[in-house]
Amino acid sequence: MCGIFGTLNIGAKTAQAAVSNVSAILQHRGPDSQDHWYSGEDDLLLAHQRLSIIDLSPAGHQPMESPCGRYVLVFNGEIYNHREIRQKLECEQQGWDWRGHADTETLLASFAARGIEDTLTACVGMFAFALWDKQTKQLTLGRDRAGEKPLYYGWHKGGFVFTSELKAFKALPGFESEVNRDALAIFMRHQYIPAPHSIYKNVFKLPPGHYIHLDARSLVDRPVPVPYWTVNESIKAGGESPFQGADANAVLALENLLMQSVSGQMLADVPLGAFLSGGVDSSVVVALMQKQATRPVKTFAIGFDDPRYNEAEHAAAVARHLGTDHTELYVSAQDALDLVPRLPSIYCEPFADSSQLPTFLVNKMAKQHVTVALSGDGGDELFGGYSPYQFAPKYWRLLSKVPRPLRAAMAGVIPRSPAPDKFLKLAEVMAARSKEDFYRLMMSHWTQPEMLVRNACEPPSVLSSPDLWPKTDSYEHWMMAMETQMYMPDDILVKVDRAAMANSLETRVPLLDHRIIEFAWQLPLHMKIREGKGKWVLREVLYKHVPRELIERPKKGFSVPLGDWLRGPLRDWAEALLDEQRLQAEGYFYPAPIRNAWQQHIKGRRDNSGKLWSVLMFQAWLEAQ
Repeated sequence: MCGIFGTLNIGAKTAQAAVSNVSAILQHRGPDSQDHWYSGEDDLLLAHQRLSIIDLSPAGHQPMESPCGRYVLVFNGEIYNHREIRQKLECEQQGWDWRGHADTETLLASFAARGIEDTLTACVGMFAFALWDKQTKQLTLGRDRAGEKPLYYGWHKGGFVFTSELKAFKALPGFESEVNRDALAIFMRHQYIPAPHSIYKNVFKLPPGHYIHLDARSLVDRPVPVPYWTVNESIKAGGESPFQGADANAVLALENLLMQSVSGQMLADVPLGAFLSGGVDSSVVVALMQKQATRPVKTFAIGFDDPRYNEAEHAAAVARHLGTDHTELYVSAQDALDLVPRLPSIYCEPFADSSQLPTFLVNKMAKQHVTVALSGDGGDELFGGYSPYQFAPKYWRLLSKVPRPLRAAMAGVIPRSPAPDKFLKLAEVMAARSKEDFYRLMMSHWTQPEMLVRNACEPPSVLSSPDLWPKTDSYEHWMMAMETQMYMPDDILVKVDRAAMANSLETRVPLLDHRIIEFAWQLPLHMKIREGKGKWVLREVLYKHVPRELIERPKKGFSVPLGDWLRGPLRDWAEALLDEQRLQAEGYFYPAPIRNAWQQHIKGRRDNSGKLWSVLMFQAWLEAQ
């Protein structure tokens, strides 16, 4: 796991200055070594920070040049099937001379022998890379299918720049960090900024499953991302070739795929473990790890003194049953609160999923014992685990029977009444024009962000663009498709990557193996959601290894008592950032709706913690700039 950075056509002096700065900025992503490659003839810089995971020797050092001298590669990630790719290359070309056993070398060799798209299609893994072709003077950037590894790119004074983390753009002398107000608006809605947008103008995220080509001789042409794999194509293929077997066949097929994925992701030349919350997703990953391990798997859990948020005792019970080497750390509210000032530097663009706090803390603890940790993320999106998949269809059926004019009138009355918070959310979704619009409003924190952010026009997203929607057989499957394409890569995986890499820890997500994603879209809905409960088929796999009674309980999620903290120990910090005169002077927000939400919250009239955390995370980020 590493950090990558590069420039094209920004001038030798600027490139050299960037090299000096970027090493310190990205060191947490790769503390083991750093190096760069620069071509004065092409004005191209490729820089790399290495966290050594596979082949710890100098043979895995980057930037890496191909033996033929034509290609140079910087790579962040892991190719789990790189040994199989090596074997195929060796069969195709006898007498292959390998320098080491790093997957970077395998990837570079495959690019040279097979080209970009064939190589990407063959890879099973998580990655972001930049490949320079000296012969064609072409730079190619690519990203893994699910979006586990980040890749930003943009322009600086007529030149091109790319990097693993947005803050590395600050390594460029004179970088113009103008806030993208449109992106700020969509951030207020979702608490994250979805690809391809970023908080800076002229800086973009490469979408998952895409690559771009840049011709050094015509940089005036903005590259158009090219897909080599998409969720929508997986949905289409799954619909055309649905799973035909019985329940037991589906459970066995999924278990075999999970075993294959977990086995591949246990490949490492450094200590390896896993996060264990005691929920379905992490428990199934750990169970299949332990089944294939020769010694107890190291597992990690965070506990809280507040029973509303504590799942450590459940994780401990699962760990005891599986016989793992379990470590848990009970953290106080103060531990989490002390982390708040660091959040802008960890996430480097505004990010407001408050589970970022416990996520960072569990990664910090795990790093004391291992260098790689497997995570259970992805199960909810693929197998119907989130609660809206169960209640949204029912609510929409009821709501759609009420005429829209009457709904609009009710929506105007409820906010002025002392109604519970859940009724306020109902008021926000009453004006929905369709079940898709109902879901979008239900998942929005600020439902009218353009009334909050000055001079902003909220850009479209997958969720608001019908032309980007796949054809699905149910409302529930449509919701899962939306979450898999937006919330998972731009919230969940951002949260995990930044929290892990801030601690120089590599995380891997076995459930996001693309073969599992594709299989999930072959399954009918009743194998995911059954009797009002999600993840049926995944649960059935787990119950072959862990007793049902250790798992069956209400889902808590990985959360913190944010509302209480904002009224208590974080109140002064929040008040300073939400000061009306400050908001007015900075010029990004209309103060009135924010101050109203703040007053409602601190007086206990409403729980506006979600809305306020979005504003606070932007304000804290802005202050750190």
